Amino acid sequence: MAERYDVVVIGSGPAGLTAAHAAARQGVRVGLVDAQALPGGQVWRHDVRFSAPAFARRCMQATLEHIKIDWLPQTRVVGAEPGRLLVEDPRSARWLKYGALVLATGAREVLLPFPGWTLPGVTGAGGLQALAKQGWPLAGKRVVVAGSGPLLLAAAATARRHGARVLAVFEQAERAAMLRFTRGLWRWPARVLQAAALRTQLAGVPYHFGSVVTAAQGEDALREIEVSGPHRQRRIACDQLAVGFGLAPNVELARMLGCQLEAEGAQQRVRVDARQHTSVPTVYAAGEVCGIGGRDSALIEGAIAGLAATGARTGIASLQRRRAQARAFARQLRETFAIGERVRALAQPDTLVCRCEDVTLGALDAHVDARGAKLATRCGMGPCQGRICATALAELGRAAGIAARPPLFPARLESLALAPADGVAPSLAT
Repeated sequence: MAERYDVVVIGSGPAGLTAAHAAARQGVRVGLVDAQALPGGQVWRHDVRFSAPAFARRCMQATLEHIKIDWLPQTRVVGAEPGRLLVEDPRSARWLKYGALVLATGAREVLLPFPGWTLPGVTGAGGLQALAKQGWPLAGKRVVVAGSGPLLLAAAATARRHGARVLAVFEQAERAAMLRFTRGLWRWPARVLQAAALRTQLAGVPYHFGSVVTAAQGEDALREIEVSGPHRQRRIACDQLAVGFGLAPNVELARMLGCQLEAEGAQQRVRVDARQHTSVPTVYAAGEVCGIGGRDSALIEGAIAGLAATGARTGIASLQRRRAQARAFARQLRETFAIGERVRALAQPDTLVCRCEDVTLGALDAHVDARGAKLATRCGMGPCQGRICATALAELGRAAGIAARPPLFPARLESLALAPADGVAPSLAT
């Protein structure tokens, strides 16, 4: 028999936590679902050595201890049909019925291929953060962080906190663009304080503008990197390289549910109205899945979505005004840290673009669409279901249309057997 909730929230990052809490405060029963064992999402991922920020701890505690909220950890959505979700945890699979659904599925890193990017020792910037927080040994290792966006500073600070020797941060945005961005920060004083705190934690670490890692080299593991800067090229010996070019919204579940999507640069986001309502009745969305906006936008949009999902009419207008300011900052970030053409040109014909199936960029030259590429090369058909290569190829303007398909995650056959013949099963077979 299916469990029934008034509101189900998918994702326990900042957006999901505030959505669940806002809905529960209206007196409805809420189910909070997350694939991880602990709440916090990627922003507030559990750190084995250091506690989360005080604000994050308060937010998680207030949500998980609320009497109206059922916390459903290590639970993944396998399939969906109107009004219910097929979910799987380590013990069993079951259906969750809902009156309203809030999607707070967050985002993933944009990893762009370049020569040597598959070597052991090369990760994403956010990937390095996750590894460090899970106990990956970084003490004494020589680390370089590169790419674009504020995530680079956060990744470098996390690595240093865990004992790494951070040699440098290489930002592809030009100095002039960064200066324009900095001059406008007076409108967001809290952001100034955050940036200042990160720079203090990274005192003594060189920060280079207009610089791109063009190659990583080594035999069985990373040995050194090549960096192209505004005035010269250099080689740097290092043990770990973290390269990230921003984030892409996780829209796979929204797409499965039939929510209308819209473009955000080369990627897609869920289209929502002023109340975070998607194009599908009873389905709402909040946070990065609606466009990359950072923690502050996620917290505000989660609260709006949680209230709107219960039919509440009060308390939303003031949140909408705060959201407008937070989203304005997000637009400035996108403009300042937009991926440049020289980054898109790094991948060579023999550079792997699909790591799961060992497909090179050159192997896609003869194919103009995703279907042809998949049939001939299996690009996008590996364990990640296109999450990495599809995101990269979208940025490169290649093989458009490769995307994850149901089931959204690897699932047990006994779980898929719960799907009715006229429900999830046909989409699972496509």
